[in-house]
Amino acid sequence: MDPEVWRWIWFVAAATFVVGEIITGASFFILPFAVGAAAAAVLAFAGASDFWQWLAFLGVSLASFAAVRPLVKRLNQGNNPAGVGADRLIGETGVVITDLDPTAEKLGTVRIGREEWLAQSADRQPIVSGSRIKVLEIQGTRAIVQTVNN
Repeated sequence: MDPEVWRWIWFVAAATFVVGEIITGASFFILPFAVGAAAAAVLAFAGASDFWQWLAFLGVSLASFAAVRPLVKRLNQGNNPAGVGADRLIGETGVVITDLDPTAEKLGTVRIGREEWLAQSADRQPIVSGSRIKVLEIQGTRAIVQTVNN
C-alpha cells in the first residue's frame, strides 16, 4: 500500500480511538490504542516501513495499556474520595436559616459551611431558624437533617 495512505490511516485511527474513548467512557480502555496509532502515524510521516509502524502501534499500545491500568484500578475502587460530591456533607453540622416546617409550601434552608441547601427534618418535625443541625442524608438538592443539642 502507498506510504502516503498509511499516514492518514494511522492519523484517522488515532482520532477515532480518542473519540471512541470520549463517547463510551470506557475507563481508559480505548485510549492506549489511540496513543499507539499516534506513534505509528508519527513513524509513517517520518517514512518508516509498514513493519515498524505496526510494531510501534502494538508496542506503544501495550505499554500505554500497562501504564494506565493502576490508575483505572484506583478510579474503579468504588466510593468517591472524601470531599467529593454532595455526600461530603453527610455528618457535617450547620445552622437553619429559614424554618424547616413540613406543613409549609416551600422547603426551609440551612447553611452548611459556606453553602446554603434546601432542607427538611428527618423526623418531619419543625425546626426553627437559628437551630444547629446535622446532615444525615442528601437527596438530590435537598439535605435531610436533624437537630443537634449543644
